[in-house]
Amino acid sequence: MVKKAMVAMSGGVDSSVAAYLIKQQGYEAIGITLKLYDNEDVGVSREKTCCSLEDVEDARSVASKLGMPFYVLNFSEAFKTEVINRFVKTYKCGATPNPCIDCNRYIKFDKLMLRAKQLGFDYVVTGHYAGVEYDDASGRYLLKKAVDILKDQSYVLFSMTQEQLSKILFPLGKLKKTEVRQIALENGFTNANKHDSQDICFVKDGDYAKFIEAYTGESFERGNFVDLEGSILGSHNGIIRYTIGQRKGLGLSFASPMYVCSKDIFSNTVTLGEEPDLYIKSLTAEDINLIACSSIERPLRVKAKVRYKQEEQWATIEQTEVNQIQLEFDFPQRAIAKGQAVVFYDGETVVGGGTIK
Repeated sequence: MVKKAMVAMSGGVDSSVAAYLIKQQGYEAIGITLKLYDNEDVGVSREKTCCSLEDVEDARSVASKLGMPFYVLNFSEAFKTEVINRFVKTYKCGATPNPCIDCNRYIKFDKLMLRAKQLGFDYVVTGHYAGVEYDDASGRYLLKKAVDILKDQSYVLFSMTQEQLSKILFPLGKLKKTEVRQIALENGFTNANKHDSQDICFVKDGDYAKFIEAYTGESFERGNFVDLEGSILGSHNGIIRYTIGQRKGLGLSFASPMYVCSKDIFSNTVTLGEEPDLYIKSLTAEDINLIACSSIERPLRVKAKVRYKQEEQWATIEQTEVNQIQLEFDFPQRAIAKGQAVVFYDGETVVGGGTIK
């Protein structure tokens, strides 16, 4: 019996080649593009053609070339609730959000997989660079790094459940990005040379503070920059405008470079320090998801990273509560930010991850 696959097509080259490969493997496939927001929600004029609409047409073009039915699913309300609102709330709480992880968690691998199941599809397919393997010894599905380590996206997929991993296909996991583009060129895809998206899709100019103020209608009061002893150094322009590790754009002059070390929403202060003050050895993660095991019974040696592009670092993790992990790096790490994800690895396998508390 032919298996049925629903391919999530963003309009980019990766998901287009994923669709091509799934068709080549004999699946009965359809293409799906998700409508995630309305123009007015992200500060774009209603009359202007939003880039997301251009992406829809690119995806439709590839689906047509592959002879695949193509549909657009409107998930804009869910995206607003689960991604945009979480993004805004996290910044307002003084933390640094990761909306791409939330989009994967609450939209692509929750809402979309549920829709696929309701419509009788066996699998959902995406263009992520990652792999899935079933481990007979543990009886668990494992999330693996991609062959192309420069494009590996396992970090943003750490929240996937066993059920979701059993129903997902990542056709690009064993390919290099150069090979993916070559496949697209050989098949005449209109998006073969399309640039990869680099920023948050709903913040059009990269100005997060401007977006939050426009989205909420709120303004954020000026407050004080302080040093590590609490002495006032000057005034800041609203706490949402600063991120951990930031040096530029402070509007102050010092004898030596100063960096944002922490933020306190209750006192509305931003603490500045020198480069060495950014380094921390330990962290607590909550809202954890374990993939390679159901729980961690004793201290475990892993490699971990606290940012998507960071090189993994040796650490020891200990599960202190059902939904909490304590992590100690072998060496202090720079600019660990509350709200970001920490993901732990055992070689090529994702052990799990959580949100830095």
